[in-house]
Amino acid sequence: MAFLLNKATAFSRSQSHSQKPEDPFVLSRRRLHIKPGVREKALLEEDPALKRFKSYKKSVWRVKRMGDVLTIVVVAGCCYEIYVKAVMREEARKQARATSEGA
Repeated sequence: MAFLLNKATAFSRSQSHSQKPEDPFVLSRRRLHIKPGVREKALLEEDPALKRFKSYKKSVWRVKRMGDVLTIVVVAGCCYEIYVKAVMREEARKQARATSEGA
């Protein structure tokens, strides 16, 4: 019985989605192209009151670049430390084998 109910609800869902919606909000949710209205155009215009808060200099770009470089340096340093520890451990194992075989 539950199987039939599930089939019926799935069928009704597919029917409701197949109908063409007349509501413009449904169209915008489906990401179909709709030309912006007067209000949307006004919201997208540049506001002179907010101009002083925008960064036109490259200082933000430089800070981002420095952060990227520092991240790369830290990751490279960590990889180097892991490599050095692995090499030192291998050398210690070789010395331990040589001393245990020689004794």
